[in-house]
Amino acid sequence: MDRTSDGRLTVVVVGIGQMGHSHALAYYHNPGFQIAALVSRSPVRKLPEVLEQFPILSSLDEALALKPDVVSINTHTATHADYAVASMESGAHVFVEKPLAATVAEAQRVVDTARRTNRKLVIGYILRHHPSWIEFIQQARQLGPPFVMRMNLNQRSTGDAWAIHKRLLQDVKNPVVDCGVHYLDVMLQITDSKPTQVRGMGLRLSDELPEDGQVNYGHLQVLFADGSVGWYEAGWGPMMSETAYFVKDVIGPRGSVSIVMDEGSTTTGNGGGSADIDSHTKTSSLRVSTVTDGRVHDETTRMDGEPDHYELCAREQQFLLEVIREDRDLSQHMDDALRSLTIVLAADRSMRENRAIDIMP
Repeated sequence: MDRTSDGRLTVVVVGIGQMGHSHALAYYHNPGFQIAALVSRSPVRKLPEVLEQFPILSSLDEALALKPDVVSINTHTATHADYAVASMESGAHVFVEKPLAATVAEAQRVVDTARRTNRKLVIGYILRHHPSWIEFIQQARQLGPPFVMRMNLNQRSTGDAWAIHKRLLQDVKNPVVDCGVHYLDVMLQITDSKPTQVRGMGLRLSDELPEDGQVNYGHLQVLFADGSVGWYEAGWGPMMSETAYFVKDVIGPRGSVSIVMDEGSTTTGNGGGSADIDSHTKTSSLRVSTVTDGRVHDETTRMDGEPDHYELCAREQQFLLEVIREDRDLSQHMDDALRSLTIVLAADRSMRENRAIDIMP
């Protein structure tokens, strides 16, 4: 099944959990794509009604036999590398959710395959398509270097959400690996500087987790060549605090910029809270403080009308469409994904070896 007669790109969506649903809906509503099939290795409990019309296959091999133009990979991290390589070897372009792979070597194998096969490889860095986060990064860059970058995303997860997090930990072992690539990518865009050293730490805070190295709280600290420093923390589970679960803050010699959440979004009782997927990307407002001649000027800008989770997924897939149609060079995109993954995996190694890890240039 090659490109349709009207020029639409055929796509198979592999993995139809939360992110798979979101991306499948993005393809469905984008006139540049035609869904050929959905793929799920396990029974599907519920699909959005508009997706029920598409066949559900049980394996990637069945999907690749359709000869799709695009394969969208939204499965657990341990499968990403093999699925992406097989898809590109079959002639398809690939969208793959973050993290790109479970190891740096596997991620490099995926990137090398993209270059060798001349297929487009887009990694799901959703914040790169969020106008408020783009503005946050631009404001931060005016304040230094050097920078102090403070970021976290802790999630109080219960029920099905906690079950999903426990399943993710079977692959990534540490939440800073799964989530941290987003925020290390943001730090790298702010500094334009190479990371030189990282230190990580973590804790297993639940007896529901096996004693095989899984931790549901992780924290990292990273040093950069320009003198900048950054920290990131991520925790999952019913024990996580709803206080200060969302911190996005950058400080430089010329001032600071912070993402400020609405007060009503910081408690689960008001429809927000750390478990709300939309709250993970919302900015609500930006507070910029600048220092001139020893005086501080504060300005808060409301970020009204910003896209929600589904709109951001739609923007990601529009980017994929444009990249393919315009044959854009994704070398920097792929290299950036490798860099952020290298840092978070080094932090996890640091935690396990109880030492700082130097990052080679």
